[in-house]
Amino acid sequence: MLTWPDYAVVLAALAVLVVIGGVFTREQRETSDFFLARRRIPWWAACLSFLATEISAVTIISVPATAYSENWEYAQFFIGSSLAKFVVALLFIPAFYRYNCTTIYEFLAHRFGTASQVTASIFFFVTRLLGSGVRLMAACVAVAVLLGWPVWPTIVIFSLVSIVYIALGGVKAVVWTNVFQALMFLVGGAFTVTFLASQIDGGLGAMFRTAAEAGRLNVINWGPAPSEPDFWRRLVSDPSIVWLAVLNGLVGSTAAFGTDHDLMQRLLTVETRKQSQRTLALTPIGTLVTLAIYLSIGAGLFTFYTQHPGQAVPRPDEIFPFFIRTAMPELLRGLMLAAIVLASIDSPLGSLSASFVTDIYRPLLVRGRSEPHYLWVSRAAVIGFGLVLALLAWGFSFFSGFLWLAFKIAGVTFGSLLGVFLLGLITRAQADRANAAAMIVMAIVNLVLLILSETGRIGFGWSWLVILGTAGTMLLAPLLAPLFDRPRLP
Repeated sequence: MLTWPDYAVVLAALAVLVVIGGVFTREQRETSDFFLARRRIPWWAACLSFLATEISAVTIISVPATAYSENWEYAQFFIGSSLAKFVVALLFIPAFYRYNCTTIYEFLAHRFGTASQVTASIFFFVTRLLGSGVRLMAACVAVAVLLGWPVWPTIVIFSLVSIVYIALGGVKAVVWTNVFQALMFLVGGAFTVTFLASQIDGGLGAMFRTAAEAGRLNVINWGPAPSEPDFWRRLVSDPSIVWLAVLNGLVGSTAAFGTDHDLMQRLLTVETRKQSQRTLALTPIGTLVTLAIYLSIGAGLFTFYTQHPGQAVPRPDEIFPFFIRTAMPELLRGLMLAAIVLASIDSPLGSLSASFVTDIYRPLLVRGRSEPHYLWVSRAAVIGFGLVLALLAWGFSFFSGFLWLAFKIAGVTFGSLLGVFLLGLITRAQADRANAAAMIVMAIVNLVLLILSETGRIGFGWSWLVILGTAGTMLLAPLLAPLFDRPRLP
């Protein structure tokens, strides 16, 4: 059970977040301070901030759970994801700096027009709120298991802390709290692997040997041979086959890193384009280290409970929090709990507020007001989005399979977002309202396919959604242009 040193570690970590937010409050005089930190963040801090945003509570809780109950095939996505980071660094970031974008959806306004910008921004709201709702819920379930609380009080506390430090300090507070968060989950995870090895008969070698014998260390799923009768069915329906996993990692992560302002916002806080590109190019190193640590924790949990078969264990989604609460010593237990709490509080409220004010409120709803007014609205938007996020997290607490749920939600809209950005980056297309129509059509198609797949009516792997949405948007928008847009003068 938790003891007062554990609570002290967690409370100290939460206090650090609030202090960081308070320190930067006086520096927020206008929206360029609040949303971009005047592009004065060091590149290494932006790199750790990106890592902390990419590695959420879903990673800390669900990657060990997946490795414990299944295998290491999740690592296949890392290959495609790393390739995607280089694509975004070379293709997307130069365009965002060329147009001096506050949010990445301003690029679409410069390139196409308001309809593309606003539609992409709304898609971002939907995708990020739902995806972050899953993240927050995963962390709150973990903390509820650790503390023995109902889920809703943890959601309330985490949401309040997020609202306070982000509303006070803006993106500068977000970046520096992310640095603190990244150090916490890296150090906490490394100590946890060491502790697990010390509790297993035979140490680290036995830990990996036992997991390997049970197939828990399998990384590559080659899928069926082309000669097998179910080859095409498996290729469409199994998202873990290596070729599809790498392809989905490439396309899905290009969409996530290049078209999701929550991640890209960190990369826009450094001074120059080259620094931003270097920041993103170095993040695969941190991601690989983190993934290795938390997959190893999953292998360790499998071996530990194999050697202790008499213990009653919960469902896989709760196995790591259960181990922290029942088997880890104090202080280390508090450190790991603090890492989970901090990862849950890494919310998208700053980027959601930036997109709302920059892409919708300032250009469409209330023009020509003073910077203090827009700064006040930005803080109010943080509060509003924080309340919505808390409600969504509570709703998602009734689901299981956190890791894949987050990916499935993103798959519905990320393809549409990536498609319209690629149209702007690699083609000379001039459509605007046709882009919006194509994005909406493909999101609806993907939603229908996901529902049919989840209800067992068709065999369709969710990892195809982003690929289908991207290709469909890029093909459909030019076809719809004669119907929705008049020819634009060059």
